[in-house]
Amino acid sequence: MAVALVTGAAIRLGKAIALQLAQDGYDIALHYHGSEQEAKQTAQQIVQLGRKVKLIKADLAALKQASEVIEQASLLGELKVLINSAAIFPDNDTIDDDLGHWDLVMNLNLKAPLLLSQAFAKSCSSQSHIINILDARTHAPAGDHLVYRLSKAGLWHLTESLAKALAPNVQVNGLALGAILPPPGADDLHFKRMANQIPLKRTGSPEDVAQAVSFLIAQEFITGAILPIDGGEFL
Repeated sequence: MAVALVTGAAIRLGKAIALQLAQDGYDIALHYHGSEQEAKQTAQQIVQLGRKVKLIKADLAALKQASEVIEQASLLGELKVLINSAAIFPDNDTIDDDLGHWDLVMNLNLKAPLLLSQAFAKSCSSQSHIINILDARTHAPAGDHLVYRLSKAGLWHLTESLAKALAPNVQVNGLALGAILPPPGADDLHFKRMANQIPLKRTGSPEDVAQAVSFLIAQEFITGAILPIDGGEFL
């Protein structure tokens, strides 16, 4: 049976994607790092959907562990889909900060997806898909979350580069997200007020993103595309 590997799949957006792919008929290699209890709960939901699941604990910022995740996922079956969803979004991340978090953010948000994609492509024997989770704010200049923005801008470019390098056997696309979830600890009311800045006058949901993942995987003639999931906010 075909297997989908979703990184950061225990909670929030990654969880929604993993559950959607399970509904689509994939067995799930569920990567997590610190959220062990939540990962087990998500795994139970996947089993309830009639799919197999393999829990894979790894610190993707520790790059050696990132390289081993593909091997572990392949033990579940034929690996057909890689979703690079795991990321870090530091609070103190401006031009005035000491950049002590640079390596952590770049390793997790950018270098790990590259290493995973390289290993994934080598493991594929038939048409497969990589989908990278990007940020629609990347091309809207601002002074906040400097290193995070740089890492996601790099992943945007990497998505397009991999689409050329890995064709024709692997299709590589990205989803550029707008207001989908408030950052951990953020005020929900502030997030709801953001709807006023969005042409569609509402914020998105993890389910919107998960459905877009399903859409891209179903396409046979799309690669190198960055699909905005932002309600038109960054037009």
